[in-house]
Amino acid sequence: MTTQSLMRVTYAARHALAQRGSLARWPVAVVTTARPRQWPKNLLVFAAPLAAASPGRDDGLGYALVAAAAFLCASAAVYFVNDVADAERDRRHPVKRCRPVAAGDLPKSHAITLAAGCAAAAMTAGFAIGEPLLTAAAGGYLGMSFLYSVVLKHIPVIELVFVASGFLLRVLGGAAATRVPPSGWFLLVCSLGAIGVAIAKRYTELAGLGPAAIGHRPVLRWYRPAILRLGQYLAAMLMVVAYLMWASAERVSARDWHLASALPLAAALIRFGVLTARRAVTPVEDMLTRDGPMLTCEVAWLALFVTGL
Repeated sequence: MTTQSLMRVTYAARHALAQRGSLARWPVAVVTTARPRQWPKNLLVFAAPLAAASPGRDDGLGYALVAAAAFLCASAAVYFVNDVADAERDRRHPVKRCRPVAAGDLPKSHAITLAAGCAAAAMTAGFAIGEPLLTAAAGGYLGMSFLYSVVLKHIPVIELVFVASGFLLRVLGGAAATRVPPSGWFLLVCSLGAIGVAIAKRYTELAGLGPAAIGHRPVLRWYRPAILRLGQYLAAMLMVVAYLMWASAERVSARDWHLASALPLAAALIRFGVLTARRAVTPVEDMLTRDGPMLTCEVAWLALFVTGL
């Protein structure tokens, strides 16, 4: 075998190995882009039936699981599209540059195709269980998210409201799927919690990245850390007040337990404020799910809440 032939064989072997490695990484890249760390957000579909201590319609748990799957697909579709749109900007970010689309592990054409499939699955879930309001909630989430990605993410304050709306639509989707009408106070608690998390996300980005933050998210030029912190504290205080009003309106057998559960809720909000004040680039989701004291407060709240049910 000549030297040239040997070089061709070696190149072909290396190319084949590279293709195999790429194929092996593809499923991991798909799952990573779908953001498994964000999936716990979809548990909000259980909020309305849990707060009402009622599964709603027959087999309400099954219908709530369908709603969770619908929003998982809808959020994945949004993440796929966003990562394609933000690939160039993500490559300059200290953390986001490792995202599969930005790193080249997931081709943009594949991400768009997957987004279309996930969006279709999310939209058909409501019709599959005979609940068009679930389809409306999932469709609203998709429409608002894509509108946010194209235009609204550049408009200060408005973009915070749209980020928070994603949490509330999950709650409404779960309520629609199980046919459990949520109370006004309950929806206010959920809304204030969502806006508080959205504000905290912007604060940690601005405080953690400093002047470089504007390059990654241009709308941050309109925000000031002190104002964002004030907004986060105000949302937290109003959330506790709304929660107490909701608990006070509960039936007598549940009222005392739910009023008591406001204490660990307040402690969790205080801990969240401490964590976001550290000026780190740690994702807000990790602060809520990976911090020991925070998890302790959350478990204590859940225990008192469920006991009241």
